[in-house]
Formats: sequence, structure tokens, C-alpha cells
Amino acid sequence: MKRILPAIVIAQFFCTSLWFAGNAIIADLVKQLHIDAAYLAYLTSAVQAGFITGTLIFAILSIADRFSPSKVFFVCAIVAAVINMPVSSDGIHVSGLLLCRFLTGFFLAGIYPVGMKIAADHYEHGLGKSLGFLVGALVLGTSFPHFLKSIMTGLPWRYVIYATSVLSVLGGVAMLLLVPDGPYRKAGQKPKLNSFLKSFRNSGFRAAALGYFGHMWELYAFWVFVPVILTTYNRHYPAAQLKVSLLSFLIILAGSFACVFSGLISHRFGAKKVASIALSVSCLCCMLSPLVLFNESATVLLIFLFVWSAAVIADSPLFSTLIAQSAPPATKGTSLTIVNCVGFGITIVSIQLITALRTDMNAQYIYMLLATGPVLGLMALARNSRPATKIS
Repeated sequence: MKRILPAIVIAQFFCTSLWFAGNAIIADLVKQLHIDAAYLAYLTSAVQAGFITGTLIFAILSIADRFSPSKVFFVCAIVAAVINMPVSSDGIHVSGLLLCRFLTGFFLAGIYPVGMKIAADHYEHGLGKSLGFLVGALVLGTSFPHFLKSIMTGLPWRYVIYATSVLSVLGGVAMLLLVPDGPYRKAGQKPKLNSFLKSFRNSGFRAAALGYFGHMWELYAFWVFVPVILTTYNRHYPAAQLKVSLLSFLIILAGSFACVFSGLISHRFGAKKVASIALSVSCLCCMLSPLVLFNESATVLLIFLFVWSAAVIADSPLFSTLIAQSAPPATKGTSLTIVNCVGFGITIVSIQLITALRTDMNAQYIYMLLATGPVLGLMALARNSRPATKIS
């Protein structure tokens, strides 16, 4: 039993490294395909759209509830790794690139939410702590392509693609061989198209889901624009010479430790309270961003981005915990999946909105728009008057 959580965490980390593989090499793709640097938003949105489509189909068919979650995870990890590889091809064109990223996102739907389902099946008690480690693994996986890019200076950019595909295969195999179906798993017998709507009638589930949606409005937009913020800062202060790839990795990585920490302290203070605090801090960071992003001191900027990165993700495992605990056991996987589906749909809107509105003139102020999500999420949590859930 002791090996189960580390195995899930490592498998999740390895497989989710596929998520931002395209983002880490966008500068190289711009040169090869002769596209605009703003194409980053389309590349990210293609993955998100694939993930949304996948989660919707997985939820409608109740895949994670009807079949062994570990086997679903394994199959999706292998297929996603294979689909990722053509991105490294010399002959790939823009439409092919978008298709590969879309399909990679589609099969990530069988990795991230299914990984949470597997953890929930094994850790009914102590779920907040377990999901803290699991979402921390997602953050590490998301940031890892930036790290690979930073250490592969002088090597072909395709090595980032090769490495993330290999990691995904290893993660899938690890989940299949080391993680059996959990003792708290209750297999669904047939698709239940209204299972999510039934869960949404529960006030605790509804508050957690709406809080999660507000959190997602900010999260992926922040992750996508961290390299953009650092690059823009370098243009304003050429002497700073910030290492964009390495710093992007380290800043996003800070959220991994925040997830673990929030999961651990939720045992004492309650998941809802800790999530509300994290959401409030990230909202404050959005509002304060105009005062910091072009600050003459690079140290001030970096400290601010590290704090923002920690706050923007620390609530994620806690919302997932509250959602999993509020959903009926037989449809837990479907409920987690459909909430992910809606949440990632929201990320496309926020990423595209920032991209469409951002100019050199408003680059200092544009990220204040991200505060909208946390504000609405906090309002939803405040309306739910139930006592905060204690995580044991």
C-alpha cells in the first residue's frame, strides 16, 4: 500500500509532461513553420480543446467508472506518447501540428482526471493530502518541458518531444504494473448521462465546482503567460538577461510544493478554508500585477511570480477533494471528469481573451482580467454555508 501513492504521483508527473511540450519549443516552431509568436495561444488552446473533448466523451461513456482506471490510464499514456512524436517531424505543417496537440489533449483526458479517480479509489481517508501530491505531480509535469528545453541548449529542440514521449510511456507502464484498482472503487454498470447534474444539486459539490471553475479561469492563463512576462521584461530591461526557459520551469514548479503543502494543512484547517485563502491570494496577485511586472528590480518581479505561482494552484487539489467527496461513489470518476471538462473549457476563453486584448501598451495591466475568476469562485464558496470539510 505504501508504494501506491508514489507510483501514482510519478506516473502522473511523467505523463503530464506532454501537456506543455509544444509551449516549451514554441520559439523553434515559430522559426521552422514561419508562424507568429502569438501562435502560442492557439497551440495551448488546441491541447485544451482536445482535453475538453476527451473528458466529455469519457464522462458520457463513464469510461473511468466502467473499466479499470489503471488500464485506461495506461492505454491513454501510450497513445498520447505516440501522437506526440510527429511534432518533431521536419515535414509537419501548421494544421498537422494543431491536430497532434489536439489529440494529445484528448488522451490526456484519460490521464489527469483518471489519475485523480485512481487516488480517490485508494485513499478515501486522507484524500486531500493524496491529491495534493497528485496535483503537485501535474504541476511538475507541466513545467518539466521548460526544464528540458533549458538543459538542452545546443541540442536539437526535437529532443524535448522525444523525452516527453518516453516519459509518458514509462508513466503508463508504471501505473499498469504497480497500481491495482483501489479498494474504494465502485464500478459503474452503464453510462449515466445525468450523473453530473445529480451531483450538481448537492450544495457542497456545486460550491466546490464553481470555485474550481473560477480557479481555472486564472490558472492556465498564468502558466501560459509566465514565459511571455519574462520575455517582455527582458525587452524592457535588456541588462536583466533573465533565463526564460529555466525561470519558467522554476516559477511553475513552485506550485508543485504549494499543492503538497495545502494538502497537508487541509487536515488541520479544512479544505474549503485553505482553498479560499489560496484563491484570495492569487486574486490579490492579479490585482497587484501592474505594480510589479515592469518593476525595475528583477528580484521583486521574480519573488512576486513565485508567490503568484504558489497561490494560483494551491487550491486545486482541495477543490478536487471536495468534488470527489461530494459526488456519489458510483459516478465519482464521471463527476471529476466532467468538472475538468468545464474547467478546461474556461481556460480556452481566458487564454484567448488575454491574447486578443494584450498589446505592448496594456501588457502591464492585462493580467488584472484574471482576477474575475477568483472573485466569482470566492463568491460561490461564501454562499455555501456548510462547515469546511476536514480532511482526515
